[in-house]
Amino acid sequence: MVKDKHAVISGGGSGVGAEIARLFASAGAKVTILGRTEASLKAQDAPYQVCDVTDSDAVHTAFDAARKDQGQIDIVVANAGAAESVPFSRMSSDQLESMLSVNLVGVFNTWQAALPDMKKSGWGRMIAIASTAGLKGFPYVSAYCAAKHGVVGMTKALAIELASTGITVNSICPGFIETPLLERSIENIMSKTGMDREAAAKSLRTGNPQDRFIQTDEVAQTALWLASDAARSVNGHALSISGGEI
Repeated sequence: MVKDKHAVISGGGSGVGAEIARLFASAGAKVTILGRTEASLKAQDAPYQVCDVTDSDAVHTAFDAARKDQGQIDIVVANAGAAESVPFSRMSSDQLESMLSVNLVGVFNTWQAALPDMKKSGWGRMIAIASTAGLKGFPYVSAYCAAKHGVVGMTKALAIELASTGITVNSICPGFIETPLLERSIENIMSKTGMDREAAAKSLRTGNPQDRFIQTDEVAQTALWLASDAARSVNGHALSISGGEI
């Protein structure tokens, strides 16, 4: 499946990225995680490189170091991201640019740094962790939605561009995932509305017909499947992991 393949995973210091790294490693892959905070990366007990995915030079430097340490890159999972909630009428251009930079340009930088190895070997898996916000709109996160829609569009275009090369390109679009980022969203709702924690959490769960939050292992297992030969004909997809929401 992915045994002995080298997988680079951005945003690997916590949450979904850390779970993907653990699962890939348990399946025999050589794993390198990327992130901005060295302490979080160290805690994962995996080879790591410190970098900010919005900085193209830093990303390429990190990939060069990962390549030197563990060999050519076979699989890349662009997972790093961030969300900010603000009404459109109050959004600044800096806030828009920030959301586009980490959520869209970060994917571009990460994928582009991995591409030469994949083209050379004639095999590769490019995966982005997008969001249901890349498939539909949500209020108060229009910049985030714009960025994630951009990821889905780039996925579809690049998949066609690389279709004859042995490389597949796909996005995973989860609903709300139970991570520290979700907890911050719940706390934000509580502070702004006066809701208690359960009511605030329920307001986010209601979009999921199963009335639950997505778990990190569900996203990780989907990424592992996309990296396998079983998914060799799955290309250009934005896979909704949302309990039927999309």
